[in-house]
Amino acid sequence: MTTLPPPVARLSRAVWRDGRLRETADRATPEETAIALVYDGSTQAVMMASPQDVEDFAVGFSLTEGIVSDAAEIESLDVVVHDLGLEARMWLAKDPSRALGSRRRNLAGPTGCGLCGVDSLEQAAKPARRVEAEGAFTAADIHAALETLQRAQTLNFETRAVHGAAFYRPGEGLVAAREDVGRHNALDKLAGHLARTGVDASDGFVVLSSRVSVEMVQKTAMIGAPLLVAVSAPTALGVRMAEEAGITLVAIARGDGFEVFTHPHRVVDGAQSVPAGASAS
Repeated sequence: MTTLPPPVARLSRAVWRDGRLRETADRATPEETAIALVYDGSTQAVMMASPQDVEDFAVGFSLTEGIVSDAAEIESLDVVVHDLGLEARMWLAKDPSRALGSRRRNLAGPTGCGLCGVDSLEQAAKPARRVEAEGAFTAADIHAALETLQRAQTLNFETRAVHGAAFYRPGEGLVAAREDVGRHNALDKLAGHLARTGVDASDGFVVLSSRVSVEMVQKTAMIGAPLLVAVSAPTALGVRMAEEAGITLVAIARGDGFEVFTHPHRVVDGAQSVPAGASAS
């Protein structure tokens, strides 16, 4: 069994308060390590990520990047530990139409970098998969998901320095949550876990502790969730992408309310839909 490095290190540091150094103490600090995604013996990407849930990350990255369309196409997956990082070695089912080089990330990406090393502008702004699933989600569902994600972020509670992504299903609650120093990585890990466990995402929604960039929308579309909820704000391109993908985008979601940017018909209060662009409580 592969022994991964711990996701948290305790580092000694001096504390500056009231105009002087007052103490030296340990602080929990998240680790990040280079993870190489290797397909059929060829490295496709190297990403900086938290060294945990690496199998989920490898499968999720493969799906959300369009390298495979189904987790079953990954015939084997091994995580190999090196002095300089980790390798997720995958062997894929033979598919003559697969072109791994079309979205190769030639350089190591910074922590959670979404578009580092992509070869063309067309690949960076590719259309998201259209989400056709419908559903009705209440403000109570959204607030409950935010609260349960916060409770599920044990690594962030310890370090205050990592992102979280979760899948929530009304009537069931939090199905799964994953954490990483990179927000893209956390969502990839969630996508991989859902795929590996056979979870149908069409009747629930994704909730993020981070802002919503275009790739977070693209990855949510690949997962197939009709609603994306985020604590922070979206980018304008992220909103346009959510509109095109048919995803309901809820952002700036806090305990006292949230804002609905796209496809507001899925957010309901009883029988009443929330107007487009309006805040709901």
